[in-house]
Amino acid sequence: MRKLLTLLAAGFFAMSLMATTASADVAKGQKIYQKKVKKLCGFNGAKFAAKHSQDEWEEIKESGKFADEMGKLCPKGDKYFHSDKFKKYIDDLYDFAYEYANDSGNVPSC
Repeated sequence: MRKLLTLLAAGFFAMSLMATTASADVAKGQKIYQKKVKKLCGFNGAKFAAKHSQDEWEEIKESGKFADEMGKLCPKGDKYFHSDKFKKYIDDLYDFAYEYANDSGNVPSC
């Protein structure tokens, strides 16, 4: 019985670690916005995230049109947002936009 409980505990611990490493990061998305996107958009991250509600951001991301929407909001960066180099940032930027959407009540510091 003790071995079974130990095995179950180890399994739950391992699964919790996998879930956290696989998820994107709001703070990382905010840094990416400040360093790579803000100049292209011409406005701060709070204004960017507030362009949509959380449901709208979620729908945009699930439909695979996040880069397209960023191109609409920030036309100067449209080409960059569709590049392979930018794809690695999408999940973190989405988490940032979702966290600070216009209906979230949260305000970023950028």
